[in-house]
Amino acid sequence: MRRNMKKSIVPDKNALIEYLLIQRALAVKKARRDFWSFCCLLYPEFYKESRPYLKNLCQTLQGFYEDRIQKQILIINMPPRHGKTFTARLFVLWVFGQSPRTKIITGSYNQILSGLFAQQTRDGILTENEGVKQEYFHDIFPDTVIKQGDAAKGFWSLDGSEEKNYLATSPGGTSTGIGANFVIVDDIIKNNEEAANELVKDKHWEWYNNTLVQRMERPRKQILIMTRWASDDLVGRTLEKKADKCHLITYKAVQDDGSMLCDEIMTLEEYKSVISEMGADIASANYQQEPIDLKGRLYTSFKTYSGELPQFKEIRNYTDTADTGDDYLCSIDYGVTFASEAYILEVLYTKEPMEVTEPATAGILKKDMVNVADIESNNGGRGFARNVERILQQELHSNHTIVRWFSQNKNKQARIYSNSSWVMQHIYYPEDWRNRWPEYYDAMVKYQREGKNKHDDAPDATTGIAEKIGAGSAFSFE
Repeated sequence: MRRNMKKSIVPDKNALIEYLLIQRALAVKKARRDFWSFCCLLYPEFYKESRPYLKNLCQTLQGFYEDRIQKQILIINMPPRHGKTFTARLFVLWVFGQSPRTKIITGSYNQILSGLFAQQTRDGILTENEGVKQEYFHDIFPDTVIKQGDAAKGFWSLDGSEEKNYLATSPGGTSTGIGANFVIVDDIIKNNEEAANELVKDKHWEWYNNTLVQRMERPRKQILIMTRWASDDLVGRTLEKKADKCHLITYKAVQDDGSMLCDEIMTLEEYKSVISEMGADIASANYQQEPIDLKGRLYTSFKTYSGELPQFKEIRNYTDTADTGDDYLCSIDYGVTFASEAYILEVLYTKEPMEVTEPATAGILKKDMVNVADIESNNGGRGFARNVERILQQELHSNHTIVRWFSQNKNKQARIYSNSSWVMQHIYYPEDWRNRWPEYYDAMVKYQREGKNKHDDAPDATTGIAEKIGAGSAFSFE
C-alpha cells in the first residue's frame, strides 16, 4: 500500500546565503554614505529607531560635515549618559572613512579622558571582523587604515596621509605637530567645583581660542559637545561672543511636554532621584541644559531649620494666584515668630486649574491651622479667595482661618529686588525643602538678578511674606 507522503520543502541554503550577503553589502554601502546607518550597523543595540534624538543628532553631524549647516561652530548640549561622547567618537571614525586626509583634534577635560577617547577611536579602526554577523569599521571602510608603525594612542596618522591625522589633548596638554580641519571638544568641565571657578573657565576659554582654534585649517569646523554647567562655561561664552557663527542643538532629559528624551536611558522617576541627590540647580544645568550662575542669582543663600519649631505669635498664608495659564499658583503657609521672622511650613506651587488649587489651598490652610490667609485679588483672585473661604467653612468645617483679599499694584520686579535681603535674612525653610517642594526650590534658586526669568511666581509670593510681616500684625486689617 502506497502511503501519502508530503514533499518536504528544503530551503536553498546557497540562495539564502547569497541573499544575506547581498543585504549585508547594501547595508555596508549605505553606511558609507549615511552616518546614522553607520552607527546602526556597528551598534544596533544602541542606535535604533526608538531613539529618534540619536537619529537627529547623527543627521545634524552629517549635515554639518557636508556644509548643509552653514555655520563654523556646531554646539550640542545633551544630558549625561545619552550617547554624546559615543556618537562623537563614531563621527570621527566615519569622517576618516570619508577622507583619510582629514585632520582632527579632540579635547576633553583631562588627559585621561582624552586618551580614552583616542584609544577607542584608534581601536575602532584597527579591529577587524572575524565573523559575518557583526560589522566593524574595517568592513565598511577597508581602505582607511592606520599607518604602519604609527599607532600611538593619542597621536597617529592614516595610511596615505603625509601628515598626522589625529591628536587627543586637554587643557594644559600639547597641540603642537598637527593642524586641524575639525576640532571636537567633549565635556570640558569636570564637576560643579570647576563650573564655579572663574579661573578654570577663563583657562578653558584661553586654551580653546589661543591653542586649538589657532591650529585650524580649512574647512575650520568646530564641534562643542557639552553638558551645561554655568552660563559662562565654554559653550556660554562661545554663544555670547560668536553667536553668528554658531548652530545650537539642545536635548533636555525632560521635554517641554513632560515626556523623557529616552525612557530606556532615564525615566522620570530616575530624574527625580537625580534631583534629590545632586540638587535641583545642578540637575537643571546638567540634564535640562539650563545653567545657573551663582553670582547672577538674586538670592545667594537661604536659611534653614530642623528639629523643634519656635513659638509663633501667629500662623499666616500668602497666596499669589495664577494670572495666566502659564503661571504658577504659589500658596505659602508660614509661622511668624515674636522676633518677626518667618518659618515656612507648607508650599503649594502648581499650574493646576482653580478647581484643583482652590480645595488644595483650603486643605493646607486647615492642616496648618492658619490664622489669616492673604490672597492677591488681581485677575480673579477675589473669586478664588471667596471659593477657598467657602470650602473651608462648608466642606472642611473650619472657621479657624480669616481669608482676606487685597490688590497688589506695585511693580513686581522692584518689590522682589528690594525685599530680597529680608528674604535671605529672615525667612527659614525646612532643611529638606529642596526635596519637599522641588519646583518652588528651583524657581527660587534660579531667579536671576538681571536678565529674563522664566517664572517669577515663587519670588513674588515669598516677597509678599516679607511685606506682610513688615506691615505689622495680621489682625490690624491694614
